[in-house]
Amino acid sequence: MKRFGKWTSMLALTAVLAAGCGNATTEVQNPQVEEKPPVEEPIQEEVPVVYPFTAPLTGLGTEDHLQQRPVSIMVENSPAARPQSGLQYADIVYEILAEGEITRFVAIYHSEDAEVIGPVRSIRPYFVEIGDGLDAVIVHAGWSQDAMNLLSARKLNHLDAVYGDHEYYWRSDERKAPHNLYTSLEKIAEGAEDRGFREVWEPVMPVFTEADDVIAGQAVAKVTMDYLQGYQVAYEYSDEDGLYYRIMAGEPHVDKETETPLSAMNVLICRAAHTVTDSAGRREVDIFGPGEGYLLQKGQMNEVTWEYRNGMIRAYDESGQEMPLVPGKTWIQVVPQSSNVEFESDLMDEPSPSGLNSELPL
Repeated sequence: MKRFGKWTSMLALTAVLAAGCGNATTEVQNPQVEEKPPVEEPIQEEVPVVYPFTAPLTGLGTEDHLQQRPVSIMVENSPAARPQSGLQYADIVYEILAEGEITRFVAIYHSEDAEVIGPVRSIRPYFVEIGDGLDAVIVHAGWSQDAMNLLSARKLNHLDAVYGDHEYYWRSDERKAPHNLYTSLEKIAEGAEDRGFREVWEPVMPVFTEADDVIAGQAVAKVTMDYLQGYQVAYEYSDEDGLYYRIMAGEPHVDKETETPLSAMNVLICRAAHTVTDSAGRREVDIFGPGEGYLLQKGQMNEVTWEYRNGMIRAYDESGQEMPLVPGKTWIQVVPQSSNVEFESDLMDEPSPSGLNSELPL
């Protein structure tokens, strides 16, 4: 019995030691590695690009000293001509009624190249005045007699696709004549050189805002204007880029070649006297003013007085000071005095206290 008790005691001791060894093994832990906080990369601020020159008609910086004359091109806007090509490259675009109850564009090119522009159509006297005021090379395809009389009397530099300058244009197979005539700035430059046109430009410049200027006015998210019954143009504002995007006949107005939406940094709407002068529906349009107008910039609208001064239509405040344009593209809409012009604020469903989202008094 004693021997049995001895072995029992020894087994018990062994078990205790084994258990102790087991516990020692499980308690061994890997040494902790101290984690270092991530090294934060220094924030690199974007350095604004400083350009050596400023484009005279847009106020935007440019690498080039733009001393060449602008080019003023007549661009058609009948349904058969849409979408047009090259309007997004123009610094300034005027839209004014022609005959046939449709508008026509005067696209002013200076700071950007354009490889396809058109369809190109004929010119009228008030379109001649716009090009001449800017000292531009005038590009067209045909004319009214009054327009040709004005071109000839002032000895203006112009290229006419119908009478003598056809080599600087081409016809597209994608459309039927007369809605298929196109040109490019390269071809216009060739024509100007071949015809010996004056090269040096006598600059005409709008006034532009400074970088820290704040645009004040009445909030406008959309403007709609009726040129004639059933002929409607609109612009919708985008907060993302500060641009007004153009709508033509209820659809986004885009470029034919690139499908780029047409947009403007400044939209100047001018109410002007229109008079039909003949059975063909040709008009006299008062582009000299002064008259009532509206200037839209950065989502804000201001009522202005417009007037043709120093080579172009400009906007003036109630004190007679010229309203500066925001650097960028400008569209000038010359509408009949009786046209409906309606504005919508950000409160699309309710008229604002200032009378927006409703027809303004004529």
